[in-house]
Amino acid sequence: MKIEVVLTESEIVQELTEAVEARDLPEKFFYWSPLAVRAWLARAADPAGDGLCRCWKELAAKTKWLLEPFAERLPVISFGAGDGATDRVLLDVVRYAGRDLKYYPVDASQALLEMACAGAEDLDIETAGIKADISSPMHLVFASDAAESPKLLLMSGNTLGGFDPLDHIKHMAQCLHGDDRLILDAEIYRTNGSAPHPDVLRQFAFAPLAALGVSADDGEVRFEDKRDKSIAGLHVTAAHFRPDSDLRIATPDREVLIERVEHINLNFSYRFTPEALRELLAEHGGLRILDEIRSPDGRYLLAVCSR
Repeated sequence: MKIEVVLTESEIVQELTEAVEARDLPEKFFYWSPLAVRAWLARAADPAGDGLCRCWKELAAKTKWLLEPFAERLPVISFGAGDGATDRVLLDVVRYAGRDLKYYPVDASQALLEMACAGAEDLDIETAGIKADISSPMHLVFASDAAESPKLLLMSGNTLGGFDPLDHIKHMAQCLHGDDRLILDAEIYRTNGSAPHPDVLRQFAFAPLAALGVSADDGEVRFEDKRDKSIAGLHVTAAHFRPDSDLRIATPDREVLIERVEHINLNFSYRFTPEALRELLAEHGGLRILDEIRSPDGRYLLAVCSR
């Protein structure tokens, strides 16, 4: 198993202490510890996300059209790959189409990268993992340069929604060249509610603190739903933890005091109306939308894009 390390474990440990001191945990810490990995896998297995897999299966049925710009050798780079399960829905079909695949899963989590690499290797797909922080434009460029164009870039599991989408789509668009294709999915905002099951979401949001010894009895994870006015139809759910009393958190470097009146920002997740997603991709990312697939339950939208 080959994994190239751009983001080291020592860097993550140092950043974790700094993040707790800043009362703000970046996205990568929600996939780092064993507790966080288990919480993410439980969230990914939630039946509420079945529609996402249906989108990718429908795209896999369009393999002939999707592969038209590519030669026999096809590099596939997946940003925020997780365990690679969603990627493999498409990769397995492409492999059967006779293409010579090389798969580059990119993630900040060593454990999830190992799962993604092992899963692809079980399908006899040549694989090289990249341990990197996809919130960093430099790391994005490094990962996208792992293979020459034309190549296929993937972002599955509403990965775009885990970052500031206006900034992130611009950085992603800069990674596309010539006949490259970007395939991403997004969670659709619905007025009748589209948030994941509360227990699953709560466990996922709390996992980084639980890994540091914080107990559920020490405070409460709260969620706030609000509209982002930068684009009409853009909505975000943000989580934070508020302790019931003064709390000392033992980070790998030192102990950090969190006073009762404070809170720690946890993860956030953006959702989009279809119109907001199209505006984001076309107007802010400068991308052409070649195809769209909507999940049967209306909860997800997958887009195939080019420059």
